[in-house]
Amino acid sequence: MGEPPWKVLASRENPAADRCVDIFVRSVGSFGVEEYRRDPEDRRWTHFGYHGDVVFATRTEAEAAATRAVAWLRAG
Repeated sequence: MGEPPWKVLASRENPAADRCVDIFVRSVGSFGVEEYRRDPEDRRWTHFGYHGDVVFATRTEAEAAATRAVAWLRAG
């Protein structure tokens, strides 16, 4: 097995614990964001935001983009 394509730096869940946003750094040094939901049937996380391909130069830029893109992050 090879190295994972990215390392999660921060993970934030909403109060209901059914949504999550990860801020990550790729092995090449760029940063990204991905959004997940947890389904009640199996309690597994499934990505659904499809933000992961967007590249940011810094963690700060990735965090700001996540806040703009994900309504519950702005609210809380």
